[in-house]
Amino acid sequence: MISAKSAVSIFFPCYNDKETINRLINDAILAIRKFTTKFEIIVVDDGSTDGSRELLLKLTKKIPSLKTVFHNQNIGYGGALMTGFKTAKYEYIFYTDGDGQYDIKDLSLLLYTITDDVDFINGIKMSRHDPTYRIIIGNFYSFVIRWLFWVPIFDIDCDFRLIRKKIIDKIDLKSKSGAICIELVKKAQIAGANFRQVSVRHYERTSGVSQFFRADRILNTLKEVFFLWIELVIIHKWKKTYSA
Repeated sequence: MISAKSAVSIFFPCYNDKETINRLINDAILAIRKFTTKFEIIVVDDGSTDGSRELLLKLTKKIPSLKTVFHNQNIGYGGALMTGFKTAKYEYIFYTDGDGQYDIKDLSLLLYTITDDVDFINGIKMSRHDPTYRIIIGNFYSFVIRWLFWVPIFDIDCDFRLIRKKIIDKIDLKSKSGAICIELVKKAQIAGANFRQVSVRHYERTSGVSQFFRADRILNTLKEVFFLWIELVIIHKWKKTYSA
């Protein structure tokens, strides 16, 4: 469990999440105040066109702990995460999506279970509330990724994570697509992170549309996954073998 003296950065990637982002910010503040008074809330708006930016500008005037970063155009989920990690300044970094499908109150579970020997806590969706085809594809994807990359977690696409900043500082993220989840976990593993997994709640999407399940984005993600596998598995193993 984190101490009352610990400092936590919380960030949300946001793309057309006007209907959910206000509630997430407020719930995050309520959750973190039970553990520490030293925190920051960051929202990375990735070129929203639904009025999210205007709402966030109003909220920054009301909420002193809120920081906002705006991308002039949509650069992708990976790009939003990279901006969030670069902006976060405190020793623990938590992030989850701005669409409200995860219950931000479950942040307390992660903060309770972080111990001195753990660097990275990853959520596991108790029950995934998505259309059936997405559940089938998602489960197959997670299974394949676990075996291709030998990652130490079960739910690779559960974007509900608490990570020590010292681990983030050791890695260089490059993926602009959803493949950044694989890159983040695998590079953290290579950097020596110790992992823990915690079950968290997942809800149906109440507004907005998923940006991932489009042909162009899926193909781009698969391409990035292939090159990540070459870099982080094949080349990394080769370097370890011949540098020993």
